[in-house]
Amino acid sequence: MEVAKGVRSAVRINGGVDQQRAVELDLESVCEKVSALVSGNAVVVFTISGCCMCHVVKQLLFGLGVGPTVVELDRDASGGPILALLNRLAAGGGGGKAVPAVFVGGKFLGGIETVMACHINGSLVPLLKNAGALWL
Repeated sequence: MEVAKGVRSAVRINGGVDQQRAVELDLESVCEKVSALVSGNAVVVFTISGCCMCHVVKQLLFGLGVGPTVVELDRDASGGPILALLNRLAAGGGGGKAVPAVFVGGKFLGGIETVMACHINGSLVPLLKNAGALWL
């Protein structure tokens, strides 16, 4: 549950006690959903349909022979809360865009910049192999 722990530590909740409890319960269920998704799949990409950078990341992974689990947040019932969670995760990690958000082997890899940097420096394929996403 490394993802959930990292996400929870990035969250800052303001408001009254009742509001705080409601937000924490909602956050808890979103954290559980995201944690289950990323721990149960070798590669998960959170995207928004129509986002060009999301398209680039998906095409790169497909081109490498990876079949990632793709969650289009604008078409998912839990998309709004997940996007809010990813925004907080991106802000806690030094900023950057919330999508695309790529998880490899149950761990948050990053967004477009990190994925492309890993691809260029040659570390992306070994990461994907270690996660069981590639069998080459």
